[in-house]
Amino acid sequence: MKLFWYLIVLMPILSFSQDKISGKIVEANVETNDIGIAGANVYWLDTQVGTVTDIDGNFTISYKPIYKKLIISYVGYKTDTITVNQPKFILHRLKSIDDLDEVVVKSRKQATAKSFLKAENVITVSSDELLKAACCNLSESFETNPSIDVNFVDAISGTRQIKMLGLTSPYILIATENIPSVRGASQAYGLSFIPGTWVESIQITKGAGSVVNGFESIAGQINTELVKPASDDTLFINLYGATSERLELNTHFNARVNNRWYTGLYIHGNTHQEKHDVNDDGFLDMPLFNQINIMNRWQYVDTDNGFVSFINLKYLHDQKQSGELDFNPDTDKLTTNHWGSEIDTKRYEVSAKFGYVNPEVPWQSLGVQTAFSGHKQESYFGLNVYDIQHNSLYANAIYNSIVSDSRHKIKTGLSYTYDHYDELVNTTDYERTENSIGGFFEYSYDNLELLNLTAGIRIDRHNLLGTFITPRVHLRYSPWSKSAFRASFGRGKRSANIFTENQQLFATSRQINILNSDGNIYGLDPETAWNYGVSYLQGLNLLGRKADITFDFYRTDFTNQVVVDWENPQEINFYNLDGKSFANSFQAELNHNTFEGFDLRLAYKFYDVQTDYNSGRLERPLTSTHRFFANAGYETALNEKGAQWKFDATFNWLGDQRFTSTVSNPIGLQLPERTPTVATLNAQITKVFSPKFEVYLGGENITNVRQSNPILGANDPFGANFDSTFIYGPIFGGMYYAGLRFRVE
Repeated sequence: MKLFWYLIVLMPILSFSQDKISGKIVEANVETNDIGIAGANVYWLDTQVGTVTDIDGNFTISYKPIYKKLIISYVGYKTDTITVNQPKFILHRLKSIDDLDEVVVKSRKQATAKSFLKAENVITVSSDELLKAACCNLSESFETNPSIDVNFVDAISGTRQIKMLGLTSPYILIATENIPSVRGASQAYGLSFIPGTWVESIQITKGAGSVVNGFESIAGQINTELVKPASDDTLFINLYGATSERLELNTHFNARVNNRWYTGLYIHGNTHQEKHDVNDDGFLDMPLFNQINIMNRWQYVDTDNGFVSFINLKYLHDQKQSGELDFNPDTDKLTTNHWGSEIDTKRYEVSAKFGYVNPEVPWQSLGVQTAFSGHKQESYFGLNVYDIQHNSLYANAIYNSIVSDSRHKIKTGLSYTYDHYDELVNTTDYERTENSIGGFFEYSYDNLELLNLTAGIRIDRHNLLGTFITPRVHLRYSPWSKSAFRASFGRGKRSANIFTENQQLFATSRQINILNSDGNIYGLDPETAWNYGVSYLQGLNLLGRKADITFDFYRTDFTNQVVVDWENPQEINFYNLDGKSFANSFQAELNHNTFEGFDLRLAYKFYDVQTDYNSGRLERPLTSTHRFFANAGYETALNEKGAQWKFDATFNWLGDQRFTSTVSNPIGLQLPERTPTVATLNAQITKVFSPKFEVYLGGENITNVRQSNPILGANDPFGANFDSTFIYGPIFGGMYYAGLRFRVE
């Protein structure tokens, strides 16, 4: 810990001890009388040493004799390279691109990028990466990313759950354009409410995130950027069909209203109405469903005056039916005729973002984010009833500026949240209101050559959680070229929504118990945890081709947790942690451009996730200790018509996982202590005929791996031992799909 603070104190001092040169960047126009250009980028070629000019166009930058080429760039001006042989004052005039001939620059865009410069450990996933798989919704968007694990939560609903650092999605702050979105009532199914074609990019932050986004993040943050009406295609159509008889249609319509307003209408629909029972257990292998999802998006751009804003209107209606093959909801609902389930969800959202950047002082900006959502789910699972209505309001105001120069940046602001929950669990009604108001301050030191430091703190007043402080720190240090050592720590706090986050419990015959019920939320205390992490990223030349390798280790320590105890097969118990609960996560990853057009990604993950249950310390159930991931992608070169082929394959191997105890079950309904290992292979081929039209063909689980007998007690679904939550692998087996994409720019 002492070394950490020495780095914070000494590195800025060491960085200032070098020789420096100063200069001024001005417009190349005699009529302007050398007016300085504010915000121009100035950096040394092939280094991470750079700076930004101040309001008058002045800059100061570190200098070493080995630095020879100085790059100067600014939007709307020609990028120049200056040869510098000795430290001296530099006066340089940038020429406007309006005075230049057209220049075409070609480069290969990375589908997944890691930053060498940010203090946070951020992975950016572009839309190109999402197109490597069917990616029908956000829950299916992480199949080609080794940092996120995707698993089914039960054998009934077909719901996919993601994990990061060994922890499930409730411990991840999931946001849409930095507004928290998948939370509360939408926690179980919310990832399937964001269509893949709406996604422009995804930013995955490992470990404690920024205090700007709130106090709930523990394992990390996932932020989804949506496509923009101003830059999206005028018309986009994506049609998808699978051998399971799942059909999906996505359409985008975008228009320019005037020189500042743009609008887009995005319509998503999917349906699956064919009954499948490949394993002959009498239950549907995947639910029947219909979903209609509509978004109207408005974008306002006034770059001359520094204003930009977005307004989003969304509506969703999602219906699912699952259970036995012979279940008919008209005659069998909530009876013992046949076991069945229906989930009917209606949701609407209104959100807005307003931003202002001072044209005269470009490092000063003000942003306001606000969102309101209404979520209503009516559902039953056999004889269990679960309804929830959740109304939520979120507002956040952020001010950005610098202190002294652009190396020292600050963010500060205020946030407010309001959540009202009304839940019906069988015959018991749970109703509560949560509201909080908080303030935050974040300081960033950015010396691109050596060190980045981001330190933030926020204080919140919550009506049920009390008043508390959330600190978070991120550090990056680069001792040599193309390297990044990172360290982070931070605290997170959240309310556990025990029923909506664990809806798979209703697809069992277990009795629900809430123990030590003297807290404020279902009688339980809030969850609090500390997250610590270190990582190392190194870019290198491997076999003459570009590559990078990453090692990271993160640990999450819970000071309090709502323990979800499945160890008694006839009960599910919720209680406050009494003892320790922790998650250790190690990952090693290699990315290599093996030859022109071919990229290889390999990763190994190790998890050690343990909790003190009432029965003793145990490994977290259905969490594999060892995981291996491989992804290979190849693209042919574009021809003169813009046509090409794309090939992609992803392999996932999961080691054995612990089953919760079934020793008290009858002999025929007992499971072994651990699962078998599971290996799956996905592949896709895309033929791009032109920039306007492409078709794709793919397969998921093409080796046809299936978990046998995934539902315990399937022959007696209303008996005491019925349980659909012992799921560790695919149920349906291999599935193939095809689709087309058509766009008009």
